[in-house]
Amino acid sequence: MIRPVLAHLALCAASFLTQAVLGEDDKPNILFIYTDDQSYRTVSCYPGSYDFVQTPNIDALARRGIRFDAAYIGTWCMPSRASLLTGHLQHGVNSMRMEGEYPGSEYDPERCPFWPSVFRANGYQTAQIGKWHTGRDNGFGRDWDYQLVWNRPRHTKNAGAYYDNQLIEKNGKPAELTQGYSTDNYTEWAVDYIRGNNRDPSKPWYLWLCYGAVHGPFTPADRHIDSLPNVNIPVPKDIFPPRPGKPDWMQKIEHWVPDEDGTPVMNGGGFTAQTVNTRGIHGNTLNDWVRQYHQGVTAIDEGVGRLLTALRESGQYDNTLIVFTADQGIGWGQHGFRVKLAPYDATIRSPLIISMPSHLPTDKVCKTPVAGVDLIPTFFHYAQLDL
Repeated sequence: MIRPVLAHLALCAASFLTQAVLGEDDKPNILFIYTDDQSYRTVSCYPGSYDFVQTPNIDALARRGIRFDAAYIGTWCMPSRASLLTGHLQHGVNSMRMEGEYPGSEYDPERCPFWPSVFRANGYQTAQIGKWHTGRDNGFGRDWDYQLVWNRPRHTKNAGAYYDNQLIEKNGKPAELTQGYSTDNYTEWAVDYIRGNNRDPSKPWYLWLCYGAVHGPFTPADRHIDSLPNVNIPVPKDIFPPRPGKPDWMQKIEHWVPDEDGTPVMNGGGFTAQTVNTRGIHGNTLNDWVRQYHQGVTAIDEGVGRLLTALRESGQYDNTLIVFTADQGIGWGQHGFRVKLAPYDATIRSPLIISMPSHLPTDKVCKTPVAGVDLIPTFFHYAQLDL
């Protein structure tokens, strides 16, 4: 059964619910920050993060909210987003399918309605900024009042441009080639929206901010390329086969191979996926790739800081529910993987932090497992709408 995250909070501590009551006319804003392929290990307030990881702004959000220690938002980019747009478990999403050149996809909005349309019909302004990965139809004018999106299913030739030179669609208009580091662009556009641009300031708003980071090719901002020097990543004990007790197919996982001195290097000389084929910036060892990946997280953390500043300076912080999570994680050597694959914490577990100090407790940890679909009833609860 799908339950609001609030119900899971009740399992963590009965007192959590006592602060979660809003006035009848007190509809909060909702800021949903959603990253890509970001493991819980990349957030320094999570046990299991490497010693060198520093995410002060995300950590501050956790201190002012609730950190979920067992969040399984999704298992793959498009299905994870489909659940978060429909409120259905991934196998229950009707009509959405891959079609044409990858990552082309389609869906029937009659059979597969997206819930932001309900918010629109009940007085909310809805906005989506960033990566769009669920069908060529981005839903502008039906589900969204405002959009600035990188529509990968529509622009398949541009689908690998995760960090620069993106084709951006604004409010249903033809896409325009947009330069600049995408993480920073998305943050800037979201800050503008929070401060009152492109919306009616008299209405509550729901903003889904979808970062493309830290998906491959894992490109950090230029200002971060020299950061995190001399990192030393512990080598997972099962990075190379054999893997006793694991099924036969896992014995064939060889994403990493030992070099002449036994150091793990990425098999094939670089990272290859359907829209990404890249060499490492620093080299091809496990250390090199994990360093590069974590460098890409830094701009996300900086973005979170800018978003929180915008909320405070605009007087909206106390009336905004903030949710930070990722579509899923990704493995870096654990069980031999370099992908988001297989039901392991190392590959699919996400960070999840929910903060609204005016109505929720602070500096708490919930160890009860939650899924992405649990977030949707939570949003409806706070908006005081029926789902």
